[in-house]
Amino acid sequence: MPEPRLLADFVVERSGFRLQVSLHMGTEILVLFGPSGSGKTTTLNALAGLVAPVRGHIVLDGETFFARGEDGRTLWVPPRQRRIGYVFQDYALFPHLTAADNIGFALRGPEKAPRVRELLERMHLSHLADRYPHQLSGGQQQRVAIARALAMRPRLLLLDEPFAALDVAIRQHLQHDLLSLHHELNLPIIYVTHRLEDAFAVGQRLAVMHEGRLEQVGPITEVFHHPANAHVAAIIGIPNLFQARVIQAQADGLWLDWAGLTLLAPPQALPHGVEVTAYIRPEDVKILYPDRPIVEAVRDNQVPARIVELRAQPGGHLVRARLPNGHEVEIRYGPHTYTTLPLQIGGDVRLVLRREALVVLGT
Repeated sequence: MPEPRLLADFVVERSGFRLQVSLHMGTEILVLFGPSGSGKTTTLNALAGLVAPVRGHIVLDGETFFARGEDGRTLWVPPRQRRIGYVFQDYALFPHLTAADNIGFALRGPEKAPRVRELLERMHLSHLADRYPHQLSGGQQQRVAIARALAMRPRLLLLDEPFAALDVAIRQHLQHDLLSLHHELNLPIIYVTHRLEDAFAVGQRLAVMHEGRLEQVGPITEVFHHPANAHVAAIIGIPNLFQARVIQAQADGLWLDWAGLTLLAPPQALPHGVEVTAYIRPEDVKILYPDRPIVEAVRDNQVPARIVELRAQPGGHLVRARLPNGHEVEIRYGPHTYTTLPLQIGGDVRLVLRREALVVLGT
């Protein structure tokens, strides 16, 4: 396994907020994901040298940018010497400089002009070189900001909500460009977003943050399908997340009380009465055909429900149904499933929350 390009383990304390981060990454695109105030931007600022941690270390390609131990002795490399590209959420372009001058702002010497021309062409901006930021669209300004971040040939690229203010079509186009750049440059990229669809579009690994801590880091699909705890599941917006109480743990399964609804989950050693967080993916909630025999796979966790929402989606359908305990569950299925059932809003159905698909995360 190749050595990590970035090793960062540090603590930042500011105005009552404490951030504790431990990141090891190679040349992948790592997505920092979490709600506002979780510490995503502060993490980027610490890596870039705009915020000084109180202790820890930051090492990129074997070079130490920051180190401070218990004895208080500190090594700190200024931001301009780190060769870290940073694209800010508001672009931070100089309004009095043209697109070309913004890109070349930090460059000096004979390399400046050809490097600016190269980046203008690479980012499809050559025809806009002499325009000022106010004369550019949001997508064009973002391309200038990315080109400026790449101008000094950075060893790490930081992107803070880079496409948040752009419409869907432009955002998708820029995401494609970012993936192409990453492939060409083999550059470690940290991409901050609060949109899960953006994370899936560009990221290879996901780091979920909550109140200044990294709750889970791993491949995106692994984190999404196997969240480490209730915080992670809630932050990434897993549907059908609920709180329940353990009734009994037996060899055949774990019995739960979800607000008066009794469910059976796979076996797990948990004490009686403990409160847990559980979820079931919408694809694993099944609608029973009233005129068909019940097979073993759907024998457990049958429950009546009433449809409160029914709509088509790309690749299938979404149903939301209210259970007898007052809670609702989301159901998703393909375009050719349940075609013979007269499903309609207000209609009564019988559901199965598949026992094997019921995931209990713990407290």
